[in-house]
Amino acid sequence: MPVITNIEDLRVLAQKRVPRMFYDYADSGSWTEGTYRANSDDFQKIKFRQRVAVNMENRSTATRMIGQSVSMPVCIAPVGLTGMQSADGEIKAARAAEKAGIPFTLSTMSICSIEDVAQNTTAPFWFQLYMMRDRDAMKMMIERARVAGCSALVLTLDLQVIGQRHKDLKNKLRASVVPSLGNLFDMATKPRWCLGMMGTRRHTFRNLVGHVKSVSDMKSLASWTNEQFDPSLSWADVEWVKQQWGGKLILKGIMDVEDAQLAVASGADAIVVSNHGGRQLDGAPSSIEALPAIVAAVGEKIEVWMDGGIRSGQDVLKAWALGARGTMIGRAMVYGLGAMGEAGVARALQIIQKELEISMAFCGHTQIESVDRAILIPGSYPLVGSLGTP
Repeated sequence: MPVITNIEDLRVLAQKRVPRMFYDYADSGSWTEGTYRANSDDFQKIKFRQRVAVNMENRSTATRMIGQSVSMPVCIAPVGLTGMQSADGEIKAARAAEKAGIPFTLSTMSICSIEDVAQNTTAPFWFQLYMMRDRDAMKMMIERARVAGCSALVLTLDLQVIGQRHKDLKNKLRASVVPSLGNLFDMATKPRWCLGMMGTRRHTFRNLVGHVKSVSDMKSLASWTNEQFDPSLSWADVEWVKQQWGGKLILKGIMDVEDAQLAVASGADAIVVSNHGGRQLDGAPSSIEALPAIVAAVGEKIEVWMDGGIRSGQDVLKAWALGARGTMIGRAMVYGLGAMGEAGVARALQIIQKELEISMAFCGHTQIESVDRAILIPGSYPLVGSLGTP
């Protein structure tokens, strides 16, 4: 068993164990990948003020996200094709999240279905939805999420069109998940992964195949998916989703103060400052750079969270100090899953929680809810207005 000390250890191991087409799908950005890299790099510029002779006993990272108690201000982000990083991946990640005391978010484009996850976990999870042209399919998925006991709906707003991801094109990754001959050879070099996949029947997009009227197999899924993402998305559509759902609604993909204000007006319960992990608009600012202005504009009116680039508990602490009242992690979870399955996700969450707790103590705090911007060295973090926003 390898000694795992940080998220990078898990990433390296996942890269060895997961077929290239699926590893690259998760660990890549659009076009030059500049925004993808900035998401992580910009965290490193932010510096802490270390304090001493402060009582560090009785530390706690516990807080609440949209009223739900969490062991730390972290939830697992929706990631498509998670079940191709490891067999039954969504179930494994959801179980690890439940044991860690944080929420899990299931993607519309998951391999395991809403029902699969509900049958194999006990804690309510969240469901992520894309705005699609097929409103009947959306109504059906919303109702299935309600029946499964999902406690929140995450509506992703930044995928009206899809950014070009060069690695997916080169790997010939399509919605049908039919591997090329080269990919089959690569899979053959990953025996642990192959054995896992042989032990499960879950190999398709089970939220869609067999549920959407025009989707009966992987071939029909590919043609349906290519037509579904709705480029005409408007705030009226967000209101339609809110009415259909009737529960807690989280809007993901906010990068601009004006959009954040519109999100508040929509009646959402939380927003996620997110550039889709650098997979959509390359050249956009990092999420952590965009965060302070959005918090300043709407932070007293709505819960503001962020995702993108979080690879450590210190990153979570920096985001909290800049006003995020929650974070989402995607790639850190995927690395753990690809490396060691459910145990790998559990290890990733343990690493993040421990780093968060110890770093918080070094900064002179024992309770995450008492942490503010004062733990950061002035001049090392992005300022309100640095992006030309009010």
